[in-house]
Amino acid sequence: MSVRIQEHPFDIGKEVADFTAACGDAGAVVTFTGVVRDVSGGLKHMEIEHYPAMTARAIEDIECSAIDKWNLSASLVIHRYGQLEPGEIIMMVATASRHRAEAFMAAQYLMDFLKSRAPFWKKEVTTSGAEWVESRNVDEQALKRWTD
Repeated sequence: MSVRIQEHPFDIGKEVADFTAACGDAGAVVTFTGVVRDVSGGLKHMEIEHYPAMTARAIEDIECSAIDKWNLSASLVIHRYGQLEPGEIIMMVATASRHRAEAFMAAQYLMDFLKSRAPFWKKEVTTSGAEWVESRNVDEQALKRWTD
């Protein structure tokens, strides 16, 4: 089980290969990669801020919850902060379990909670200025399937 919060880019292929190699008897490995996208059509970059101890603890708690719910044999969360350009990898989640259903469910759970509950603050800097990214109802709605 591993959580890394880092400023520098990472090699997704190497991360997945290393994770898979360390999974031992897992029958399924599921990965998700998040990429900075230019939703508005004028994004110069995104600035992501966080409080290191608070962010690490929150993500570790989310990860522990997923591990317990789906009896994962391994998990990995990497999330970047700092200034990121459109097209750059912002984060990844990897889960491993004996069966694919558990690995998929755990990955979806992690993504839903990371999107809404991980304490990151994101500012989009565009050609017309800068604006903090607000939480979205669709992200909050996604959590309901896990809490209802």
